[in-house]
Amino acid sequence: MAGRHSWKPVLAALAVIASPYAAADDKGWYGGISMGRSNATIDDAKISNGLAGGGLVANAIADDEHDAAYVVFGGYQFNRNFALEGGYFDLGKFSTAATTLPPGTLSGDIRLEGWNLDAVGTMPITDTFSVFGRLGWTYAQARDSYSGTGFGYVPNTSTSKRDSNVKVGLGLQYAFTDSLGMRVEAERYRINDGVGNKGDVDLFSFGLVYRLRDRAPAPAQGAAAPEPAAAAPKAQVLAMTPPPLPAPTKVTFSADSLFDFGKATVKPEGQQALAQFAAELKGAKFDLITVMGHGDRIATHAYNMELTMRRAEAVKTYLVANAGIPAVKIAAGGTDGSDPVTKPGECKGGKASRDLIACLQPDRRVDVEVSGTR
Repeated sequence: MAGRHSWKPVLAALAVIASPYAAADDKGWYGGISMGRSNATIDDAKISNGLAGGGLVANAIADDEHDAAYVVFGGYQFNRNFALEGGYFDLGKFSTAATTLPPGTLSGDIRLEGWNLDAVGTMPITDTFSVFGRLGWTYAQARDSYSGTGFGYVPNTSTSKRDSNVKVGLGLQYAFTDSLGMRVEAERYRINDGVGNKGDVDLFSFGLVYRLRDRAPAPAQGAAAPEPAAAAPKAQVLAMTPPPLPAPTKVTFSADSLFDFGKATVKPEGQQALAQFAAELKGAKFDLITVMGHGDRIATHAYNMELTMRRAEAVKTYLVANAGIPAVKIAAGGTDGSDPVTKPGECKGGKASRDLIACLQPDRRVDVEVSGTR
C-alpha cells in the first residue's frame, strides 16, 4: 500500500477547535457505531520490483482494494466545539494476486484492525447541523498471509505487525434530537502493512450517535437552587407573575432562563418558570394567548427566524400539555432580532464574543401576552 494524497485540507478543518463560540451547554458522554467502505492503495509497481528481485517477471497483477469496514466509538464532549473520542476499528481485508514468468502464482492479503484516540473539533452551522474534523492516534494490527505455486513459492506464509500511527478525518453531523444524531465521514488511516511498507487506507462511513447530556439535578423542595456557572449568562425570569386578569397581560421570560444557548428544548429551570406561570392561569378563560420568540443581532436572519419560532412553539407545547389550554387558543411566532431591548451602541462589537453574547442577553427573550377574563 502507498499513500499519494495530501492531508492538508483535512487538517485545516481542525482549526475549529480554537473557535470563540465554545460554550458549556453541550457537555456529556456519547457513543455510537459507523459502517462503510474502506479503500486501500496497493502499489503494484513495488510488487513487480519485488518479484524481479527474486528473478521473476510479473505477468499480471489483480488487486482487491475495497472492503466493508466499521468503527465502534465513544467519547466525551467538553463543549460545543471540542471532544475526545476513542474506539475500535476494523478496516477489512485487502488482497493482491500475481501470475509470473517462469510460471507461478503469488497471492497475499492483509487484514487491518485496531484502536484509536482522536481530538474532535466541531463547528455548528445551525441548531441541528454541524461540520467536524479530527486528528488522532491509532494502534493497529496488520496481519498478512501469502501463498504461492510453481516458481512463486513463499517460504513464510504469514506475518503480523502492531504499530502506532496517525489518522485524520472530516465529516458532517445532523442532530435529530438532543440525544440522537447521524454522521457521514471520510477518514484516512496511516498503516504499516507488516512487511516494511507504509500506506493509506481511506474509510467513507455513515454512523449513528447517541448522547448522554450532563444535566444538573433539580433542587430538592425547599432548597435553594444552585447559582449557574460564571461563564454562562445568569438565568433569570424578567417577570414571573402576571397582573390580575382581565386586562391584557404581557409576561417576558429571558430566553436564557428557558433554554440552553442556541437550543430550543425547555430545560429543567425553564420548566419550573413556566409551571409557575401556568399555575397563575388556572381558572381563567382565555380569548387568545400570543407567544413570541425574540433573538439578538448576532445570528443571521434565517437562523434567528428558525430558532425563535422553535422556542415559541416549545413554550406553546408546554402550556398546552401542562396548563390544559387548547392549542387553537395559542398563537406562536418568532422574530429575527429586529425588536431589541438593548439600546443602539449599548453593546459593542459585531462578532460573537462571550462579552457580546452576555451584553445582548436581554434581547433573547420570549414574550407571552394573555387576553382573557376570570
